[in-house]
Amino acid sequence: MNLKSFLLTVTTVCTVSGAFAQANILNAKSPEEIGVRTAAQKAVDNDKPLEYGYVDDRDILFSKMTWEKIVLDERANFPLYYPVDTNNISSNRRSLYDVLMKNIKNGNIENIYDDSYFNGKRTLLDIESALVKVDTTEYGIEQLNAGETLSAEYINKRSITSAEIREYHIKGLWYFDKRQAEMKYRLLGIAPVAPDVNFIDDAEPDLVELFWIFFPDARKVLHEAKSFNNKNSSMPFSFDHILNARRFQGYTYKEENVQGDRAVSEYISNNALMQLLESDRIKDKIRDFELDMWTY
Repeated sequence: MNLKSFLLTVTTVCTVSGAFAQANILNAKSPEEIGVRTAAQKAVDNDKPLEYGYVDDRDILFSKMTWEKIVLDERANFPLYYPVDTNNISSNRRSLYDVLMKNIKNGNIENIYDDSYFNGKRTLLDIESALVKVDTTEYGIEQLNAGETLSAEYINKRSITSAEIREYHIKGLWYFDKRQAEMKYRLLGIAPVAPDVNFIDDAEPDLVELFWIFFPDARKVLHEAKSFNNKNSSMPFSFDHILNARRFQGYTYKEENVQGDRAVSEYISNNALMQLLESDRIKDKIRDFELDMWTY
């Protein structure tokens, strides 16, 4: 590497590091100034999601829609799960679920759906009813039976928080771009998965998809929200980058097929090992298509 290339590399690394580091932490005169970027920093930053290139339908030689499961118990997926306790941590660090819910409530994410096909739209009131469980204790029931006003202390309210999120389901399209001669992936939807709030305290509650978000609609807010980089805290990754770059461990649980897009668990039941092998088979089938394109 010559001197010119070396200097260019160092300059690029320093610029990127400055862009992603916690703003103003070394120059702050008070804790309130930490994380607040100056006008000059904002002007130089010009930070926005990397735009998707236009893909004409005629350029798609092959495509396959897949649904994947991101299990948050796996170490590779921890950046999507933590932090779950936000009481003793800075406000610029939030889990993916907290980021999604905050921007749904403030209206930055408008389009939420009840399934991965984006057929029926849902409102904030719709999803809130699935996230909160309100129950009355036995003493409260006795109060009501006695004709008394129900006391607040006898009302149990349980909500789904980021700590209860077990998985994320994502939907995306693998396609071979014949113009660029390579296999690519485009993420289309994401859904947080948690126990049913009505049975959340059971030993093994059923997991349900809380809602689906059309991913391109949420890219801006996911780009602005940063996850923790365990190797270098001065350069956190945005959630948009993590998901688009596939920096997670996922398992294919469904692919589009002639049987109505049936899931793997529908034709391989009660055998987790065989389901995992079937997931790998689906991935290999897609990967082999690109390899076969260069086989003469």
